[in-house]
Amino acid sequence: MSDILVHTEAGVMTLTFNRLDKKNSITRAMYAELADALVKAEQDGAVRAVLIQGDATIFSAGNDIGDFLDAPPSTPDSPVFRFLHGIATFPKPIVAAVCGPAVGIGTTMLFHCDLVYAGDNAAFSMPFVNLGLCPEAASSLLVPQMLGYHRAAEALLLGEPFMAEAALEVGLVNRVVPPTEANAIAQAQARKLAAKPLTALIETKRLMKKSQQSAVLERMGEEGQSFGRMLREPAAREAFTAFMEKRRPDFSKI
Repeated sequence: MSDILVHTEAGVMTLTFNRLDKKNSITRAMYAELADALVKAEQDGAVRAVLIQGDATIFSAGNDIGDFLDAPPSTPDSPVFRFLHGIATFPKPIVAAVCGPAVGIGTTMLFHCDLVYAGDNAAFSMPFVNLGLCPEAASSLLVPQMLGYHRAAEALLLGEPFMAEAALEVGLVNRVVPPTEANAIAQAQARKLAAKPLTALIETKRLMKKSQQSAVLERMGEEGQSFGRMLREPAAREAFTAFMEKRRPDFSKI
C-alpha cells in the first residue's frame, strides 16, 4: 500500500499520509506523489478542493532523515521543491486536518493551505535551526506575518513547539476539535467548498493571495539556496550525525 493514499470523491481529492510506523515522515517518493497529485488535481475539472490529512495521533514528523541524507534536495526539480512550489501556487482551495505532531514541513505546508482544522492534541514545530538549517516553504516570510515577529522568533530561532490553542489564537488554524473528529470535519468543510462555483473559488483565492504571491515564490527560492548550502556545512553535519547516533548534538566548536 502506498505511503500517500489518494482518494477522490464528491469533488474532493483527499491526500492521506499513510506511513504511521515511521510517524508519517516524508520521503522523496512521497513528495513526488504529493507533487504529482496536486498537478492532477489542478488539471482535473472534477476536483474542486484538496484535503491533506494524517492520523488522529500524528500528522507528520517531517522529513525522513535517513532518506533525506541519502539524497538531499539540490535542484529546483527535486521532489520536495516540486511539492512546495505546487502547494504554494495551487489555484483551488486546500484544506488540512492536523492532529498530533506536525514537525518541520508538517507545519510549514499549512501556511499555504486555505482552511486548517486541528485536533486538540496538535503540536506544531519548526526546528530547522536545531538541525543547522534555515526555514523553508517561505516560512521565514509567512510565519512572522501570521504570528508576529517575537512569537515567530520563538518558533523559528528557538525551534519551540506551540500547541493547537496557540495556533488558533494566531490564525494558523480555523478550529480546534477532538482528534477523532478532525479528519471528518475537514472533509465536510472541503465538500462544502466543492459544492461552490469553481471559477468563483479560484478567482477569490487568486485575489487574496495576489499581493504576496511573487514575494512567497522569491523567498521560497532564496530559502532553497540557503538550505542547500547549509546542508553541506559543519552544523548540519553534526546535527544529523547526532540524530543518527541518538545523542545530543554539540555545536560548541562550530
